[in-house]
Amino acid sequence: MKRNSLSSFSISLWLLFTAVVLQAVESAKGKYAHMLFNELFEDYSNALRPVEDTDKVLNVTLQITLSQIKDMDERNQILSAYLWIRQSWYDAYLKWDKDKYDGLDSIRIPSDLVWRPDIVLYNKADDDFSEPVNTNVVLRYDGKITWDAPAITKSSCVVDVSYFPFDSQQCNLTFGSWTYNGNQVDIINSLDSGDLSDFVEDVEWEIHGMPAVKNVITYGCCSEPYPDVTFTLILKRKSSFYIFNLLLPCILISFLAPLGFYLPADSGEKVSLGITVLLALTVFQLMVAEIMPPSENVPLIGKYYIATMTMITASTALTIIIMNLHHCGSEAKPVPQWARVIILDYMSKIFFVYDVGENCTSPRREKEEEHKLDGDYGYQRRHKEVRSHLSNRNDDCDLKEKLNGNLNKSYGVHGDTVGETVNCCSCYKMLIKNIEYIANCVRDHKANKAKGIEWKKVAKVMDRFFMWIFFIMVFFMSVLIIGKAA
Repeated sequence: MKRNSLSSFSISLWLLFTAVVLQAVESAKGKYAHMLFNELFEDYSNALRPVEDTDKVLNVTLQITLSQIKDMDERNQILSAYLWIRQSWYDAYLKWDKDKYDGLDSIRIPSDLVWRPDIVLYNKADDDFSEPVNTNVVLRYDGKITWDAPAITKSSCVVDVSYFPFDSQQCNLTFGSWTYNGNQVDIINSLDSGDLSDFVEDVEWEIHGMPAVKNVITYGCCSEPYPDVTFTLILKRKSSFYIFNLLLPCILISFLAPLGFYLPADSGEKVSLGITVLLALTVFQLMVAEIMPPSENVPLIGKYYIATMTMITASTALTIIIMNLHHCGSEAKPVPQWARVIILDYMSKIFFVYDVGENCTSPRREKEEEHKLDGDYGYQRRHKEVRSHLSNRNDDCDLKEKLNGNLNKSYGVHGDTVGETVNCCSCYKMLIKNIEYIANCVRDHKANKAKGIEWKKVAKVMDRFFMWIFFIMVFFMSVLIIGKAA
């Protein structure tokens, strides 16, 4: 027990001694850090470029880390991004011997105490011209200064929406010195591309790379070269949201337009359906126009909307023309011979169009037709028999009149029998004339009705023809837009 207590006591003393030593070391380093800071900045000025020879170029290494895409405003063509900007350079006046300061090799001081390169974003599109964030810089004993500063940048980006919502964008972030030329400050990109290791995934855009390229440009105002580093952010839009909210409803609505030709002409809803579909597509077109910039490049989905609206307008106009054909009455001209041959004989069989009011031929329908034909035939047969009977009676009357006339001439006979015979024959003649008049009226009415039925069948055949034509057009337009997107 005594040995255990002694060992635990010795361990406690050792830990206490270690803590005291570490605290003394830290306090010693803090003492040397204050001493170093006072000595370094006693005669230091952050207003001038920190080089011993003014003709010497100061190299600034630039590294950009993309953390998040905050917003992509296509209408105003502005990209908002959250960046970490790292700059490092060597200050010739901020060096020390670390052995003199108890091995102190680096200190962290406010960035506004040292000279900083005036590297800015050339294509900045922000109204706020505020100063960079005054974070601390890391100063090493060899004079190397590393400055890490977060920044929310708004840069101009030329947006090409020709293939929206299946488009890709390339936005440039150009960094360079605002006042120092290439003979004074040279910018070197530390990596061939921006750092994307800490990027937060965006809900709308995919990042396909961020290559970095150094450019040396001579502007018209000055003869000295001005270097810059351009980071090209390659973005690919995630189109699922727009497919389910803009494209798919438009395709479904477009397939409703040809069904207007399938509606019966007497329903009175053929034109209303076309106008309703046209108004629905107009609403979607306005939604896309609010998102897109007012440029000459019409987006792919906008072209699809315009083509679909044009097709629906044409289908509505054709529907009105076909309805006029359907409602041709007895006053209309007969169906031309070429239309009767092409439309009524051939096209009606191709599109399975039967008589008006029928959808298909069934055995029950055939029996009804046969019964109807039999009834018509029996009626015609009875009508012929009546007419033949009346004709025979008429012939008998004529014969009786001749006989009575001969009797009157020969024997001078006059009586009631002769008068009755003459009155009976005149009644039969009037009855025959009335029946013939009614038969002619019925025949003319049937002919006029048959003429109207032919025009209705022509309209029905044309309805089916244009229905399939517009179905094929909508299908190929949908396949075309998906093919261009792929």
